Amino acid sequence: MAASINTNYAAMLAAQNVNATTEMLGGVQQRIATGLKVSSAKDNGAIYGIALRQQATSQSLNAVRESLQRAQSVTDVSLAAGETITDLLVQMKEKALAAIDTTISATDRSALATDFGALRTQINTAANNSGFNGASLVSNTGITIQALADDTGTRTITVRAQNLSLGSTVMVVAATTTIGTTATASAALTLVNQSIRNVALALANIGTGSKALLNHTNFINKLQDAIDAGVGNIIDADMAKEASKLQSVQAKQQLGFQALAIANQGPSNLLGLFR
Repeated sequence: MAASINTNYAAMLAAQNVNATTEMLGGVQQRIATGLKVSSAKDNGAIYGIALRQQATSQSLNAVRESLQRAQSVTDVSLAAGETITDLLVQMKEKALAAIDTTISATDRSALATDFGALRTQINTAANNSGFNGASLVSNTGITIQALADDTGTRTITVRAQNLSLGSTVMVVAATTTIGTTATASAALTLVNQSIRNVALALANIGTGSKALLNHTNFINKLQDAIDAGVGNIIDADMAKEASKLQSVQAKQQLGFQALAIANQGPSNLLGLFR
């Protein structure tokens, strides 16, 4: 190429290289500062879009996990109430069985009936105070729980209510059940035995639902961790690689500046031709 005072092609090339290196250095510094190799759509539109969607899914799973945990708490409280009710029924069975004995005195029978009535009343107390955050499975106003199962909101895990209050289809012992006579004690014993069987089945159903909630909560936790790890795999920067690249680009930038300085001396060197 001919030597020219008007056009310094070497300087232009050197300047282009310096600009490219400076831009590269800025990219490396951004990745080091953010820890991300894809921090915006302009870095890689396709990867950024995938990461954004997966991050939205991961955030949505927080609501799913919270729903499952609330439902788990409701089932735990309801199971605790159910266990208390079972204990009360066992004590009531003992009282009813004792009251069937025809040899006991009227005073003893009256005492047994009083104890039986007190235990019977406690059943409603336990059932109707079994709520968590206003929800209960075993009270007379119990509701069926439907916890979120995925981020779409279309799938749920259902745990059905089991009314354990007096006079329900499960708790066939009524508020008026008594053991004041041998006949009523015998009838009460039948009701208590039926109630024990029913409550055991009801608690088994709640327990199965509680286990399902726990298992799905564990799955959601693992799924969220896997999604977060997957997002990290596609957008996180390799810091060791970036640190090495930083050193290389900085050295390249310094050499570029030196090359530009040398190229800029070209026009001055032409003056030697006229001396």
